[in-house]
Amino acid sequence: MEDDIFSSTGNGIQVDCKIVQTLQKNFVQVQNILDQNKLLINEINQNHESTIPDNLTRNVGLIRELNNNIRKVVNLYADLSSSVSTSMEAFSEGESTNANQSDQRDGQKRIRSS
Repeated sequence: MEDDIFSSTGNGIQVDCKIVQTLQKNFVQVQNILDQNKLLINEINQNHESTIPDNLTRNVGLIRELNNNIRKVVNLYADLSSSVSTSMEAFSEGESTNANQSDQRDGQKRIRSS
């Protein structure tokens, strides 16, 4: 059952495949937003240097868009953190359950071999 959720990597670490997909998806979204922010910042700087009133007025909207994008990035990272924490808790509980079951089986074997 856990094999459906967790897969082993070469170094012995088990990883939740859903978490890996979520990480990849969110990191792509973050990177896209950061790329967009880079363009916004460049445009804001150009508008500021031009000192043309219309360009300076346009910066107000660009800065709002930049702030919204930063908010989105923060939310994406918060979601990632929550997903990883939830997955690690589930994994730890699964390990604990498996260890207890293994201990119980070992105890049964010892009783039989006495």
